[in-house]
Amino acid sequence: MIDQVITTLATWIVEVISAAGYFGVFILMAIESACIPLPSEVIMPFAGYLVTTGRFSLVGAATMGALGCNIGSTVAYYVAASGGRAAIERWGRYILVSRHELERAERFFARYGAVTVFICRLLPVVRTFIAFPAGLARMPMLKFQIYTFVGSWPWCFGLAYVGMVLGARWDSDPELRRLFHESDALILLVLIAGFAWFVWSRWREIHSGGR
Repeated sequence: MIDQVITTLATWIVEVISAAGYFGVFILMAIESACIPLPSEVIMPFAGYLVTTGRFSLVGAATMGALGCNIGSTVAYYVAASGGRAAIERWGRYILVSRHELERAERFFARYGAVTVFICRLLPVVRTFIAFPAGLARMPMLKFQIYTFVGSWPWCFGLAYVGMVLGARWDSDPELRRLFHESDALILLVLIAGFAWFVWSRWREIHSGGR
């Protein structure tokens, strides 16, 4: 079941970007940054692969991804600012945001201030919901937008660059293709196990925190 979900999700991401181009990258990264579980680790590497085909530029892909992050993060910001902590705690479990993670992000934000947004946008997992404590604290919107973009751009660029490098080698290196084909079952198993652990651990944390 989980492997089907992963395959379907990855296929959908590829189809959206293939059909919509830069706008597809923008929309998908906006969804991801609105705290809806959609992996940027799939979105941006595929955008990077399209750099090798000449459809995208690396800077263009990274910039559209970062702009999408700004839009999605703004949605999350206003959810927190208007609904307060109660809204996040009520609905967070449906997007796998636990109370513990929210409290950790709030403590980090309280200690380091607005620069937390910049730092956390460079980190996996926490980057998707750092907009919540920023919204709760009513961080000035202009500063929020600047830090979100400046933090998101290197993340998007790095993932796209990996996709570009692997894409170039895939087209020119038969040995790389052979290794991938020989180990595709192992790669799928690792992806399934990682995704299952991620969902299970966060789901358990959410429900244990609610008791």
